[in-house]
Amino acid sequence: MKTTTINIDPAQVIDVVSPLLFGGFIEHLGRCVYEGVYDPDSGVADEDGFRTDVMAALAELQMTIMRYPGGNFASGYHWEDGVGPRDDRPTVRELAWQSIETNAFGTDEFIKLCRKMSWEPMLAVNLGTGSPEEARNWVEYCNSAPGTQYADQRVGNGSKDPYGVKYWCLGNEMDGPWQLGHVPADQYAIRAQQAAKMMKGCDPGIETIACGSSWPGMPTFPEWDREVLTYVGTLARYISLHRYVGNPNNDPLEYFATGSLVDKQMEVIDATCRHVQAVNGSRRRHFLCFDEWNVWYKDRKGNGEGKIAPALIEEDYNFEDALVVAQFLNSFIRHANIVKIANLAQVVNVIAPLKTRGDELLKQTTFHAFRLFSECKSGRSLRLALTGDTFDTDNGPVACLDASCIHAPEENRLTLFLINLSPTDDMNVTASLHGLNATSVAGDIMHSADLKALNTFENPDQVNSEEFANVSLTSDGLKTELPAASLVRLNLEIPS
Repeated sequence: MKTTTINIDPAQVIDVVSPLLFGGFIEHLGRCVYEGVYDPDSGVADEDGFRTDVMAALAELQMTIMRYPGGNFASGYHWEDGVGPRDDRPTVRELAWQSIETNAFGTDEFIKLCRKMSWEPMLAVNLGTGSPEEARNWVEYCNSAPGTQYADQRVGNGSKDPYGVKYWCLGNEMDGPWQLGHVPADQYAIRAQQAAKMMKGCDPGIETIACGSSWPGMPTFPEWDREVLTYVGTLARYISLHRYVGNPNNDPLEYFATGSLVDKQMEVIDATCRHVQAVNGSRRRHFLCFDEWNVWYKDRKGNGEGKIAPALIEEDYNFEDALVVAQFLNSFIRHANIVKIANLAQVVNVIAPLKTRGDELLKQTTFHAFRLFSECKSGRSLRLALTGDTFDTDNGPVACLDASCIHAPEENRLTLFLINLSPTDDMNVTASLHGLNATSVAGDIMHSADLKALNTFENPDQVNSEEFANVSLTSDGLKTELPAASLVRLNLEIPS
């Protein structure tokens, strides 16, 4: 039996949890767009060609912001190919994933989907094969009032009112040799600075995200980030981070160290941001945008072989994968003061919580983990003091309990997200609330005795959440017993 004690002090506020931490990502990759969110030939499509079953499921996840159109795809994408009458849009061979792109889905369709879903749109401009001027023109198309060339083009395509797209990524993974148009940091910084200046000249209200290091394993991490931010300065409000993880060695303890590694990645880049702020003498700091993150290691096929919407990187997620997704979200909440945007990559079919098969839809294990967090995302992140058992990894000791806490006094609610990372031992947890008077507690749990359990079209509810009652209030807090390898959400009612 493992043990952990938690001290929860309502005065130890990290920051308000940004609702934009619970975002998603749609890329023209595999079956994410076609046969995913957009499938006019489907029997469950609405009048605009969007799949109603996919939209209903994504609504359950209560996502807040959606990134588009890539990803690697963005570095070869020319936005004008995807607007205007569909019969006039070119069919092209895209080089990121070696697929055929019909351009049937483009900017206007994406914005329409965002409006239906109440998502904040987030666009990634092409700074690989594209130009800063092309990026500026896209801002005009989306955000300018009628009366100029590209704004009038939007009007002619059926949208008189500007779209008001606030968040713009200045390219994608430009530090990676695999990226179309990859250049060294100093050359990317020039492109990004030129693009950001022109884009903000068109609409001063937008926020831009500079490309940071693709992942901590890059040889230029975090020097790339320092060099880019030093040059671009406050023309970019955010720097991007990406992280994909997996368990190729079938070692659950090493896999369950993911949360601590994500913590370290964000803290290193935040230190870099603060260094740049000091060197540049700026009063305005940079925040982190974790705009690609997920589990990805089983299906690595990324060559579309010249096909339209081929099945690429369609991961089957098991229960241990769901626990790791939950660790990412705990880490984001624990760092609410520095990370303000995060995008699960992606939302359907491609390394996604949802999969389609014909007109069928499957909710993967990771769907339920994300939902448990997103349902209770509003409030202030509290700094927790944990004392308890640990386990050893190649990267040092890791606490057996991975946790985060959100206090929402306006809703008379305090939410604890608890993950028992021990695959073999249950855990006794006691928590002190330091004067907060909880009057009731309600729990939900994800648990499976089989770490490899997964949901299939034939058995879609193998892994889900259910009510958790093994928790009780004490005179100064609560106590509970967590099963081995489990995710528990506790909602405490705290009258004001």
